[in-house]
Amino acid sequence: MTEEINALFKNHTWYLVLSSPSQNLVGCKWVFRIKRHFNGSIERYKARLVAKGFHQRLCIDYAETFSPVVKPATILTVLSLAISRGWSLHQLDVKNAFLHEFLQEDVYMA
Repeated sequence: MTEEINALFKNHTWYLVLSSPSQNLVGCKWVFRIKRHFNGSIERYKARLVAKGFHQRLCIDYAETFSPVVKPATILTVLSLAISRGWSLHQLDVKNAFLHEFLQEDVYMA
């Protein structure tokens, strides 16, 4: 949890404001997960603070949704090209990737 909270503060994910009755407050909750090695032993414990976005209303609290994830067909296409042309591939992970984007709307979380 400490790592997640530190990332939220480091990325200036939010700031505290007083709520008003006109705001649709979005709740939040902690989601816990155990990440394991291939042999089943525990690698580390993960915690994420997530917004309960299902309380938001289309065209009132937000205009559209988008999740920047790659489709499996795209991955297979890239792998096929790399194999057929003898390219080397590298993989990376961006920690807290969803915290690096700015929202166009204000979201009030309680």
